[in-house]
Amino acid sequence: MSVLRLFSWQAALALLLTVAAMVGLPLLSDGPASATVAILVLALAAILLSAAPLPSWFEAAVLFIGAHGLAWLLIGAIDGHEGAARLSYFLLLAAAWLLAWRLVTVLSGWKLSSRGAGALLRIAIPALFGAWILILWEAMVRGTGIPFILLPPPSAIAERITASVPVLAADVTQTIFKAVVAGYAIGCGVGFAAAILADRFLFLRRGLLPVGNMVSALPIIGIAPIMVMWFGFDWPSKAAVVVIMTFFPMLVNTVAGLAASGHMERDLMHTYAAGYWQTLVKLRLPAAAPFIFNALKINSTLALIGAIVAEFFGTPIVGMGFRISTEVGRMNIDMVWAEIAVAAVAGSVFYGVIALIERAVTFWHPSIRGG
Repeated sequence: MSVLRLFSWQAALALLLTVAAMVGLPLLSDGPASATVAILVLALAAILLSAAPLPSWFEAAVLFIGAHGLAWLLIGAIDGHEGAARLSYFLLLAAAWLLAWRLVTVLSGWKLSSRGAGALLRIAIPALFGAWILILWEAMVRGTGIPFILLPPPSAIAERITASVPVLAADVTQTIFKAVVAGYAIGCGVGFAAAILADRFLFLRRGLLPVGNMVSALPIIGIAPIMVMWFGFDWPSKAAVVVIMTFFPMLVNTVAGLAASGHMERDLMHTYAAGYWQTLVKLRLPAAAPFIFNALKINSTLALIGAIVAEFFGTPIVGMGFRISTEVGRMNIDMVWAEIAVAAVAGSVFYGVIALIERAVTFWHPSIRGG
């Protein structure tokens, strides 16, 4: 019983899966069996060493090498033999995933004194999650023999991205650096100004919010063709769609944030004979900052979605939406996934930049201090 207690439940279940895989050998129905011994030895060694009563950093190192080495060997064994995987292959893949799960659990329990090391750890944990989504995707697609035209593995998408850098760069420039940036800046700026006016004048608040709610409910596929007719086929029509999509979230969140300051703080400003604009700048806008940044983060993803969808309805022969729609018709699914991957990375970077600015501006807020 004392030996069993040394195993985490992830390691214990991974051990059971590895033993079951050994019983159900071979791994592949038509491939070489030369890598089978190395795969099994690595899996058993990683599981047993992770249960040793040693420092947590040693356990983390063993789990990292074991999980990722096992996944690398499995994907290498199936390469060129797609669709030949048997049950043992998937059992060992599940064991590798459990070891990675245990690794993330160990890393999550670390309390580091250094701020730099803590920041790296906060980046490493979600990076491991993301990496294992790609690893499982790659191994499952190759192991089950799914045709690449239906679902290409991440390696094929990466090859397509590498081979299409000039095309992807032109699409990013057209969609993101022109349409998204311009529409985002105008939509958020107009929404913020409208929120200030709505806060200052009650009749505007009662009139703008219902109208803004109605505008936000308009479907993109209905707005985009109209904007193309009004502003032409180039990026201004896509920016107009982005303006419409980002206006209402900024308006609503800013209005709610301006009402977040407490009555005691407002009464204190009143006793100091502060006017509306002094109270707004020194009290209410700082209190509304988390709401405003929440709208900016929401709009960072909405803007990218709106610009890409708008390009489906008319655009020059460049742009991420244009490329997706044309390459689907040509059955170049790997290029479609390459555009999706670039859009996902761009959206994540955009969101991350806004989040970093939020931490720098609202460092005093309890939600930031607590993090």
